[in-house]
Amino acid sequence: MKLLYKCCMSYSLLSFIVIGLYIFFPNNAEAKKTLFNKGWTFYREGDEPDTMSIQLPHTPKIEPLVVNDQWMGVCVYSKNFFVPHSAKGKNLFLKFEAAMNEVSVWLNGEKVMEHLGGYLPFVVELTNKVNYGASNRVVLRLNNCDNPITGPKPLHKLDFNTYGGIYRDVWYIEKPAIYITDESMENQVAGGGIFFYADSVTSQAATLFTNVHVRNSSNKDTRVKVVCTLLDKGKRIISFQTDERKIEPGTAKYLTGNGILKKPLLWSSVSPHLYQMRTDVYANGKLADTETIKIGIRDIKITSDGCWINGEKTYLRGVNRHQEYPYLGYALSNNAQYRDAYLIKQGGFDYVRCSHYPPSPAFLDACDELGILVLDAILGWQYFGNKEFVEHSLQSSRELIRRDRNHPCILAWELSINESSMPKSFMDAVHQISKEEYPYPNSYSAGWIDYAYDIYIQARQHRILHPDKSNRSKPLIVSEYGDWEYYAQNAGFNQEEWQDLKHEERSSRQPRHTTEKRLLQQVRNIQEAHNDNLNTHAFSDGYWAMFDYNRGYSEDLEYSGVMDIFRLPKYSYFFMQSQKGYDEDSILYIASRWEPGKSENVRVFSNCDEVELVIDGTTIGRQVPDQDDFSTNLKHPPFTFNVSCKVSGSIKAIGFKNGIKVKEEVVCTAGTPYLLELGYNEAGKRAEAGYNDAIFVYAFVKDKNGTIVNYYNSEVRFKVVTGDAKIIGNGMPHAEAGIAPTLLQIGEKKQSVKVRAESNNLVGELLVEVK
Repeated sequence: MKLLYKCCMSYSLLSFIVIGLYIFFPNNAEAKKTLFNKGWTFYREGDEPDTMSIQLPHTPKIEPLVVNDQWMGVCVYSKNFFVPHSAKGKNLFLKFEAAMNEVSVWLNGEKVMEHLGGYLPFVVELTNKVNYGASNRVVLRLNNCDNPITGPKPLHKLDFNTYGGIYRDVWYIEKPAIYITDESMENQVAGGGIFFYADSVTSQAATLFTNVHVRNSSNKDTRVKVVCTLLDKGKRIISFQTDERKIEPGTAKYLTGNGILKKPLLWSSVSPHLYQMRTDVYANGKLADTETIKIGIRDIKITSDGCWINGEKTYLRGVNRHQEYPYLGYALSNNAQYRDAYLIKQGGFDYVRCSHYPPSPAFLDACDELGILVLDAILGWQYFGNKEFVEHSLQSSRELIRRDRNHPCILAWELSINESSMPKSFMDAVHQISKEEYPYPNSYSAGWIDYAYDIYIQARQHRILHPDKSNRSKPLIVSEYGDWEYYAQNAGFNQEEWQDLKHEERSSRQPRHTTEKRLLQQVRNIQEAHNDNLNTHAFSDGYWAMFDYNRGYSEDLEYSGVMDIFRLPKYSYFFMQSQKGYDEDSILYIASRWEPGKSENVRVFSNCDEVELVIDGTTIGRQVPDQDDFSTNLKHPPFTFNVSCKVSGSIKAIGFKNGIKVKEEVVCTAGTPYLLELGYNEAGKRAEAGYNDAIFVYAFVKDKNGTIVNYYNSEVRFKVVTGDAKIIGNGMPHAEAGIAPTLLQIGEKKQSVKVRAESNNLVGELLVEVK
């Protein structure tokens, strides 16, 4: 299925189950959790002392498109907030989902906390430190410079960017005297907060378990019990409760309970069903605290023979992802995180590797909802430091599992410093941590060295270099493929035309606006590598990478993505999409611009049985999928037609399943520029006011027939005409392959935004719907 863009035309193993995002529903309880993202001020040390008002998530500097000199230094965030007298006697916290990288926190002029690490959460306790009935001030000093304790290696040679700022959500939390704790704050092995898991999962029944950590901050003994209620779309399914326990003042205890769910709706990559689990804490018979979380019930077993999801053997097609946006760096809204996951799923992928650091909780929530399995990772790449570095990595491994243990999308924990020499003692330690922090059957560690880990994750380039290191007795994920082996290893010697290609033509690092020949070579490399991976005993592979990204030091982007950095697809996106199951969407895509003298051997990507090709109204042939050395293991090989474009015209592909026509696509040779059509891709989430949401807007230069004029490369000037929004970064980009992108950041008002674009004598307008 092609990506759909809203347009406005112008005038000329393993087995474990679990949950998702914590969502607060106060009901009659005294707890409260609210976003704390608005009303901040910010400045960079060394700049003018004036501060600017900002909203989170936030990046300390709007960077250029190509970031080869990322801002590094110290920046300061501050916020004034009022705490009412009614909050006295409650437990007050600020929870930061992430801030880069070395953090010091002051409250009302007093330093209250330091935190090291830019990807995992930390909690600041405010109880009895705030002024009640008065204004309070919190200040954070952030330093995102290279740090030998956190790693990774220095930015000037890193090959990706780490950016800066408070770039994820911050929450203000009020809790009553008897309350569910926070797993990020308690620092207990397999402890804190809510731990939900399931066992004996079948389509007939599943046994559900909860372990809830409850603290008593009052000055009295309190009788406490927990009641868990499973809901499906708001309807109660079952409830179960723990035994009542006495909790003494100033202490905390775990309350455990279990229940059996008959005929559960199971979570899988095909049908990612989510329930809600409401956990109610009663203190001396009165409701005190409530949290509701989303849960997915599923069984995953992985052995050296493969992967079984709910008893069905499954191969997971996957991809690697960096979490950056152009200009904004890491400061993505939750909606933007969802849109990335949506594009991954629509691209035919059921698995994503978070390379090489912990992802946003919002991204994991999206993977829960969409059915994407996740290889969750600690920070680490090509750098292994001293004792302090080791201690920090071990603690990060614990914090990662505590944060994410309840997401049904988690496949395994990558507790590995990727492409770094790690001592056996370190690998033994992180593997043991995975068992301690998830002390139930079938929690799995993964690492790039075949030693202590449950799953061996090996890049294809390493397999080519070290074919002797294959271990068929251990589960295998091909962690990366399709890029480096063609960029640096000349891995395409099996391709007949390889010797005739220039070095830059052989690479998979191809920008979206390059020639048809080079875009098709990227597909050829991916096809060859993916087909080769299927010869191994791996149960999953992950192409490198989903989106083009910045390299930290380079004069250009890393172009191996199946989409560019603006989330526009290349031919390879549609090739991977065509590997979807036969019973899923009907995929049909012509990978050609049909240019005279340039377009040869037309390739069609499809999951149909047969494809018919029509040139200028005349049927050329009807074929079955290719049968060659690069297609032997593919679910759906391409269809290659031995025809070339000699004159301008049109080609049409017609897809058939079981002899029945199911889809057709037409490509025409581009004519002269005629109109400027603006569009945007919601990718599952409408633009939303009040959350620093950002959405890509595209200007498509088209001819009279509606064909994108791929050779058009003039400047396109964007501006916001009406509505509460602004252009971020370059508002005057040059079109590439007939498309010019810009980034639109939505403001506070829930009103539609009109965007206008001009290029030469072409003008276009678009109304972006905002909720």
